[in-house]
Amino acid sequence: MVVSSQKLFNMERWQNKVAVVTGASSGIGAAAAKDLVAAGVKVVALARRKNRVEEIIASLPKEQQSLLTAIECDVSKLESVNKAFDEIIAKFGGIDILINNAGCTVEGQLVTMDPVSIQNTLQTNVMGIIYCTQRAFKSMKERNVDGHVILINSILGHKVPGSFGRLPASNIYAPSKHAVTALTEMYRQEFSGLGTKVKITSISPGAVNTEIISDNTRKLLGECFLDAHDISNAILYTLSTPPHVQIHEMTIKPVGEMV
Repeated sequence: MVVSSQKLFNMERWQNKVAVVTGASSGIGAAAAKDLVAAGVKVVALARRKNRVEEIIASLPKEQQSLLTAIECDVSKLESVNKAFDEIIAKFGGIDILINNAGCTVEGQLVTMDPVSIQNTLQTNVMGIIYCTQRAFKSMKERNVDGHVILINSILGHKVPGSFGRLPASNIYAPSKHAVTALTEMYRQEFSGLGTKVKITSISPGAVNTEIISDNTRKLLGECFLDAHDISNAILYTLSTPPHVQIHEMTIKPVGEMV
């Protein structure tokens, strides 16, 4: 059972503010979009699969449906990001919260796999964050808004685990998430150095039961998974902290996880 976020977190300062969630068609992004809407936040859900977000909107209570807007966007492509953010600013006036959630991975070994697949992962997991954060931060700074940028990282952004006797298959994913860890500190320094009070938070989950988990990983982990709403609750917790409190890094693991 998912408890109403309004009962758990003080989200009053974000009432009727605008949150952009990337990769919002499933998993953590979809859970975050739903929970933010339930807390009274206007949410713009960016996803390549816009139809999936529209299905989520239709599933919401009638009084919440108008708070969720679907926009098609591929964060790995700068042109697509700029088009989406232009539409957001034209419709809502600006962005107050950015949840950089979109991410991807493919199995294979760095020494043998198609370099195009490697580049695609980097474009989504690293450049997608940079593209979206530039546009969101520009909006926050121009309007003198004490906004919040959240990066959905991974425990693999802090440690590259052994493969338990198996050939590693995560290739560029862990390095891309290590980049997210470095980006978090870089943004903290830049946001402050540019004279703003925009917050930055990295949330690093262990294994979350989403579409990104491969069948091989599922067999290896068994029942040792987090739920997408566990991470969404962490997002709302970081947003509910007082203006002077910044959670820089939050690591969340399921009990019994091996990594």
